[in-house]
Amino acid sequence: MTNTLNADPAELAKFSELAHRWWDQESEFRPLHQINPLRLDWIDSICAVHGSQALDVGCGGGILADSMARKGANVLGIDLSTKALKVAQLHALEAETPRVTYREVSAEALAAEAPGKFDLVTCMEMLEHVPDPASVVQACATLVKPGGWVFFSTLNRNPKSFLFAIVGAEYVLNMLPRGTHEYAKMIRPSELAQYGRRSGLEVCNTRGMEYNPLSKRYSLSNDTSVNYLFATQKPGLRG
Repeated sequence: MTNTLNADPAELAKFSELAHRWWDQESEFRPLHQINPLRLDWIDSICAVHGSQALDVGCGGGILADSMARKGANVLGIDLSTKALKVAQLHALEAETPRVTYREVSAEALAAEAPGKFDLVTCMEMLEHVPDPASVVQACATLVKPGGWVFFSTLNRNPKSFLFAIVGAEYVLNMLPRGTHEYAKMIRPSELAQYGRRSGLEVCNTRGMEYNPLSKRYSLSNDTSVNYLFATQKPGLRG
């Protein structure tokens, strides 16, 4: 690791402390388990997951990586949290998940090592936790093949998002540990779109994600004011 590594030690420590609870569906990671089927089905509706070479950037304990592998993708999950990766690897062994491997490497380092290797790249709930999100977007663009897809999800930055994602989720409903998100690190859709364009990615589809506190269910919608997802494509034909 170098001094220029695009990671926040405090963020890595925060998630490392919770790593052992990653696969406990009643833990702090319950929201990730709840939204995972929604985002996986959305990804699959745009880019066929089965048979693809897929990369999950910031994979954490492997919730999305594991589900993509079970859907038929050959998946590499990468993260810089050693403890989270160990949890992901252990779960893959215990659950006998096929076609999934994990590595402790940054997106930027892997991009230098394996440009244009993947049909499908996902980077979910991660950009708001790194010092330089534009650098991660550029790395994802480098890693995907021409014609391939890169999917992002993150949090919008506006008063409503502060109210719902921080005050509501962390302090009122206690859905997430306090301090999970920092308002200043949230990313407006216009900013993420700009990062994508600068990296050669075309924004093709955008969806919002909403939570109903009465039904305690998540759903995809056209409202991107709080949580939102981007489907971007790298121009060109797959080789």
